Amino acid sequence: MNEKNTISSITYDVIKRDIIFGKLKPSIKLKLDNLKNNYNASLSTIRETLNRLASEGFVKAEEQRGFFVNDFTKDDLIEIANIRVLLECHAIKLSIENGDTDWEGNLVASHHKLSLLEKETQKDYKKNREEWKKYDWGFHLALVSNCGSKNLLSLHSILYDKYIRYQMAVTKYRGKEAEDEHKILFEAALKRDTKLATDTLKTHILKGLEHTLSIF
Repeated sequence: MNEKNTISSITYDVIKRDIIFGKLKPSIKLKLDNLKNNYNASLSTIRETLNRLASEGFVKAEEQRGFFVNDFTKDDLIEIANIRVLLECHAIKLSIENGDTDWEGNLVASHHKLSLLEKETQKDYKKNREEWKKYDWGFHLALVSNCGSKNLLSLHSILYDKYIRYQMAVTKYRGKEAEDEHKILFEAALKRDTKLATDTLKTHILKGLEHTLSIF
């Protein structure tokens, strides 16, 4: 990867993170000069990043008006959650069917890290939410990582981040219920119980949706 691609990748990652965690608020206009200064990147890199984020649904581009962070809507969240159910349940089914010892080892490690952090997150969600997001993503990715489809994994990653963006906007952690679902998911995957894994995953996503909607 050359220096230009490295700078573009870093700029994309940082701006996307700031959208997900609410530093860049829903509906605000993304002024190119401000972003150039704040993220220490060229205007061409900023434009490239915003166009990429627009294609993924985090930013919207309006002709003659510029770029804006996508707003929050209940309909959007519900649609994201339902599509995530379809994609992720399909991916976990394939991943379990293809599961091998390397996949199992990665799954064990990712669940262990997540479960340790979840105990800390119960005490202080606001303080730990970025770390929680990192390890929650690591676990969900480990579950589906052996599905055998790069396109499916790419779509899953974008949907997960769009879903999590809504969760990061609420201040209340779902807590033990979500932790128990993670444990059941983990054990079902190791036992190659596809039905229990997909049923639990669907419940887990939709319960998260219900929790977020109740606060919105």
